Amino acid sequence: MIYDDLYRYTGKKTFFFLVRYILFTPGYRYIFFLRKCQQLTNRLVRVFYLIFLRLCMLRTGIQIPYQTKIDAGFRIVHFGTIVINPGAKIGKNFNIANGVTIGSASGKTIGVPTIGNNVYVSANAVIVGDVKIGDDVLIAPNAFVNSDLPDGSIAIGNPCKIIRREKASEKY
Repeated sequence: MIYDDLYRYTGKKTFFFLVRYILFTPGYRYIFFLRKCQQLTNRLVRVFYLIFLRLCMLRTGIQIPYQTKIDAGFRIVHFGTIVINPGAKIGKNFNIANGVTIGSASGKTIGVPTIGNNVYVSANAVIVGDVKIGDDVLIAPNAFVNSDLPDGSIAIGNPCKIIRREKASEKY
């Protein structure tokens, strides 16, 4: 999975790019430590990576617990103040920008989000509650999502307005 995530950044799966992106790309560095914490079964080695994950969290503002289920192809487009609830389930090829919150809610939509494959969440978007985000979805900057989004749609605004992708070019 580490190399699948690297491929989303570089288009290559080489050891040279792995080292380069761990050293010089804060978003990928966080993903690397997150994946290591998820994969390791040896408790002593996991503690070592958990310490690095915590230090990386403090430096970047990214708060994604290692218990979060995120499939292969995860990419942090711009690092900084990203919060994801550990109960969230996220599919393949997920892109996330800075300022995004994916969290739980109480009331009518109590629970945490489930996000499909090939989803892009733009800057400062908020996704809360027991909502289902379909495949091939774009969530626009500053959108507030607290309802389900069908496959191939775009969510814009607060509260979110759903636009089918076929009609998106006609309106905007």
